[in-house]
Amino acid sequence: MINVGKYQLFRKGQMMSLTVRKVIMLGLIGSVLLIGNILFVANWLADNGVVEWVENFRTEYLTGTAITIVGVLLILLVSPRTKTGGLIRRCPVCDHRLIGSPNYCGDCGSKVS
Repeated sequence: MINVGKYQLFRKGQMMSLTVRKVIMLGLIGSVLLIGNILFVANWLADNGVVEWVENFRTEYLTGTAITIVGVLLILLVSPRTKTGGLIRRCPVCDHRLIGSPNYCGDCGSKVS
């Protein structure tokens, strides 16, 4: 049994299914073949014009400002239903800010779990 955090990868007497083993083996074989022929793949991409297209795309669309804006938007993107675990929570009915751990919302009176 291998413990990774709170998860157990294999329990005693339990094995991986045949499908999972086949997928793992195909992935390993494909990655070995790709790594072994990396120069061939790179030359093939350069011959087909993919490298020039990517360079053009990078210079036109991926400026420093665009990368910064995308990064900030990804940082600010939060799930609206996240549980903060701190002192501030939100009412599930009216979305009022609740400070501390009250049982009921002060605005709408609904029970807060």
